Amino acid sequence: MTDIAWIDAALTSARPQALGALLRYFRDLDTAEEAYQNACLRALKTWPQNGPPRDPTAWLILVGRNTGIDDARRRSKQQALPPDEVISDTDDVESELAERLDGSHYRDDILRLLFVCCHPDLPATQQIALALRIVSGLTVKQIARAFLVSEAAMEQRITRAKAAVAKAGVPFETPGAVERSERLAAVAAMIYLIFNEGYSASGESIAQRAPLCDEAIRLARLLLRLFQSEPEIMGLMSLLLLQRARAAARYDADGGIVLLDDQDRSLWNREMIAEGMALIDKAMRHRRSGPYQVQAAIAALHAGAVTPADTDWAQIDLLYQTLEKQQPSPVVTLNRAVAVSKVQGPQAALDLIEPLAARLGGYFNFHGVRGALLMQLGRGDEARAAFNQAIALANTTAEAAHIRMHIDRLMAESVKAAAPATT
Repeated sequence: MTDIAWIDAALTSARPQALGALLRYFRDLDTAEEAYQNACLRALKTWPQNGPPRDPTAWLILVGRNTGIDDARRRSKQQALPPDEVISDTDDVESELAERLDGSHYRDDILRLLFVCCHPDLPATQQIALALRIVSGLTVKQIARAFLVSEAAMEQRITRAKAAVAKAGVPFETPGAVERSERLAAVAAMIYLIFNEGYSASGESIAQRAPLCDEAIRLARLLLRLFQSEPEIMGLMSLLLLQRARAAARYDADGGIVLLDDQDRSLWNREMIAEGMALIDKAMRHRRSGPYQVQAAIAALHAGAVTPADTDWAQIDLLYQTLEKQQPSPVVTLNRAVAVSKVQGPQAALDLIEPLAARLGGYFNFHGVRGALLMQLGRGDEARAAFNQAIALANTTAEAAHIRMHIDRLMAESVKAAAPATT
């Protein structure tokens, strides 16, 4: 097979396993990455001529290891570079290497690679950038475009992250059960952050940042293959799929925000929804509930409603109460207020969020939700003031435009109420 598209897909799929193994071997992130890139260049040269190897990952590991060793020898001038045919002759060796590469080693290597990227010493932005560069293989230009920063700034961010990892002296031994569990939670959180970077995109940045959602889903699939019986990873995968399924309906043709109740549900991706629902059903059968599962269950209730009126808001309220206990946060309570308003009315929801003012005073959504509740209660002046605060805190033009729409509606209603009656 000489299909370049297939070769590109094979290199992308093999990257985490191969790079993880090379990192374990060389114990240096830059060296491992350079070795993998050299192996990919060799693959692009030889695979079209000779056909694909029986195990592309094993082939890349072997060639990457050999080229990495050769580069080190060349730099140290301790030993001459071996003949090219010695390095390239992998036809018979690759199957032997593949037999030695145990599946558990692959799992530990990938997990270690992911964990290196989400090292606790790194800020979240550096974790995400490093994971997208090292694990996903995105170019610095692609990552910079997604984060709306210059290539130079992103290159500096990734360089600082690598330096911090090297300085931290990350261990490369096989992690024990406790450490593996800790790493798993950190990796899941990092994947969720990547997804949110794309999901929060709006306006002109949608095309640039939305692909991060797809990359997060790819990483979540990888993690789920490593931990097939872990319900929280099933929940994470389900949540990402169910959220991503609504992508085509979340914005109008001008890039404006379309709220859930107003979305054209025929545009939702039914295949993603079916997969997400199957995963959350499977996860909940384990009876080990966690935050990702609860959020996925909420998303599933929204996705399963044929019309907005069919939404089971009472059950969503109960799920948010569970999430408040598992992951206490004023933002969780703010989200719950929407369900409360549907079940108990806007006044009950307003009473729920008023105590959050001190902690969420600088949060755009707090003032937006509060304004909407005040508007439902007919308190127009207070609603307008809340919406004005929301506009001042808006992160994107789409958010500001959405709030402006509410203000325009209030102004139109005020003019109508003040107009003299006609006979």
